Amino acid sequence: MLLNPFTRRSAPHLLAVSMTGVKMGDRVAFVGCANGGRLAAVAAKVGLSGRAIAILPDARSADLARKGAEQLGVLVEIEVASPGALPLEDGSADLAVVDDTGDLFGRMDADQRGASVRELARILRPGGRVILFGAAPKDGLAKLLAPGAAGPSFAATSDANQTLQTNGFGIVRTLAEREGLVFVEGIKPRQRAEGTGHRS
Repeated sequence: MLLNPFTRRSAPHLLAVSMTGVKMGDRVAFVGCANGGRLAAVAAKVGLSGRAIAILPDARSADLARKGAEQLGVLVEIEVASPGALPLEDGSADLAVVDDTGDLFGRMDADQRGASVRELARILRPGGRVILFGAAPKDGLAKLLAPGAAGPSFAATSDANQTLQTNGFGIVRTLAEREGLVFVEGIKPRQRAEGTGHRS
């Protein structure tokens, strides 16, 4: 099958949108924003029946998200808050999307990352998902051409999977490494009925 060489230009964030699995009516929480266009492209998929809220750590990333949403004509609620204290109610989101391409989680220490991941688990409904993505490690020709470039993001390390698993997420897996990005998914366990000693 031949690939259209113009597809990526017309839809530069198609990979990020498809990897999140976002759909119409979803309640999506974004944490971090290094690319406003990418955030807006994902947010556009929730439609009028869904909700997109971006929780950004500073005014600069909030401005990126705001401009991206305006350019695409997408409604995104924007809040400036710490990833360790998300201003959302328990179980209020179906999907959390963490953009670590700006090294948001990478700059945190292990305790801060753990607290931030527990907050993600708190705001997600049972069975809800988190998608954490960041820069993939460079290898081959790319590594030779940019020997002084920064290393892989936190999302590209084994610590990312471990941190999700130990802070509220059951099934954790690396979904893909493509186009310079790596995507990690975590699923919040569904709550079991209390007081039943039965296994399903």
